[in-house]
This record gives sequence, structure tokens and C-alpha cells, in this order.
Amino acid sequence: MKIICIGRNYAEHAKELNNDLPEEPLFFLKPDTALLKEKDFYYPNFTNDLHFECEIVVKIDKVGKNIEQKFANKYYSEITLGIDFTARDLQQKCKEKGLPWEKAKGFDNSAPISNKWVKLKDIDFASTEFCFFQNNEQRQQGFTRDMIFNIDEIIAYVSKFITLKTGDLIFTGTPAGVGPVAIGDILRATLNGEEMFLFHVK
Repeated sequence: MKIICIGRNYAEHAKELNNDLPEEPLFFLKPDTALLKEKDFYYPNFTNDLHFECEIVVKIDKVGKNIEQKFANKYYSEITLGIDFTARDLQQKCKEKGLPWEKAKGFDNSAPISNKWVKLKDIDFASTEFCFFQNNEQRQQGFTRDMIFNIDEIIAYVSKFITLKTGDLIFTGTPAGVGPVAIGDILRATLNGEEMFLFHVK
């Protein structure tokens, strides 16, 4: 199982980080050790500026390579929510030196996800909304219609380079509103009003 993350997939998020809008999907990988399923999250000791990025997560149902966009919808049937944790201070240092920044994104437990999965046949995905709350204050609100690249486009593009396998997860990008977390925080997210996860930062 691998975790594929899409960057800059919401225009307002790209703007808040002073990044250009992408002309094609940007993606990076997290190892399977980044996955954290509904357990307490422990703040790592190698960063002083850890940021949350709440995202819709898609689970791949079957193996595929060079998938045509018109067939991409046959490769997934469920979604959930997760957090792409980013050690922003490490990321910035790596960027300044022109170095890879996997250590800022792919560290252990950096990809918490909900234990709940929502079947796409049960929702109107085109009008899906998700919200992220930090200590009961809403920090992010995202709508699937605002994605720069939709899921089918993402699957078609990524599968040109990497074979997708059953159980792979795709984090589809985060909307505007990302920010730092602190020990003691309670992080919660909803999908179409239904609570999907609640994490304690320790």
C-alpha cells in the first residue's frame, strides 16, 4: 500500500502559500508507515511548526496502469477524510536548499485517516462538502467542485507514472485555511455534516 498526495489542488490554498497554480497534477508519496488510523497523534520532536491539511482521501479498488480518464471511475468507490501533516519548518529549509522534502511530509503517522468510509453511490460527490475543526473552531471548508483536478483526472495522470494497486490511498489536496497545531489540540472533521474523525494531539 502506498499513499499518493496531490499538492496545490485548490486555488485558494495555492494562493495562501504564494504558489503558482499547477498546469498538471503535482504529486508526492508518503510511505505506509505514515498511515495513522484514528489514534492519538503525538507531536514529533523534530519540528516546531507542524501544520494540518485536511483532505478527501480516495481508496483504489483494483490494479491499474495507464488508466484512461473515462475509465478512472471504475477504480474507486469510497472516500474518507484524512490529514496531510506537514513539518513546515523542515519543508521550508529543504526548499531553500533545493533539496527533496520527504522528511517534512512522509514521517511516521503524518497521514491520519478516518476509520469510516463513505460509498460514492450514497452521496452526490459533485456537491460534497468537508470541514475541519481545531478545538471546535472551523479552520477549513472544502468543496469537491473547487478541485483544480478532479479524482478521475488525478487517477489518469498518476497512473501514467505509477501503477495503482488495490488499497492505495490518494490524498486529493487541501483547501485554504491550513495552520499550525499544538499539543493539546483536538482535531475533528466532517463530510457533508457527518463527523469522520477526531484526533487528540499529545
